[in-house]
Amino acid sequence: MDKGTHLARTTDLGRISVSAEAIAQVVGHVAAESYGIVGMAGRRFPRLPGRDRLTDGIEVKARDGGIEIDLHVIVEYGLNLAEVAATVRTRVAYEVERQTGLSIAAVEVRIEDVRRSP
Repeated sequence: MDKGTHLARTTDLGRISVSAEAIAQVVGHVAAESYGIVGMAGRRFPRLPGRDRLTDGIEVKARDGGIEIDLHVIVEYGLNLAEVAATVRTRVAYEVERQTGLSIAAVEVRIEDVRRSP
């Protein structure tokens, strides 16, 4: 999905529209604050959270049941990968739903690399 695309929900008072880029920014902030995440896996080069584009490695798609988020991360060496992924998935789903009011269909956490933290 083009990050210029908007996802919307209708309420009693009207329609609320949130851009995919805004959702990706929320996801990027949550990932940067998450224990065990040492970077984002961008399209070309891995990036540290908070540097360059916060949204590298994040894809936001509309789906029948809500929003699907794909998150490509780099995890700190020595940690339980499944635990880190589960924690990030839960936090991302909670924060995006809380901040946007949009339903989350799925959060896919893809661990692209394992590294020692800088």
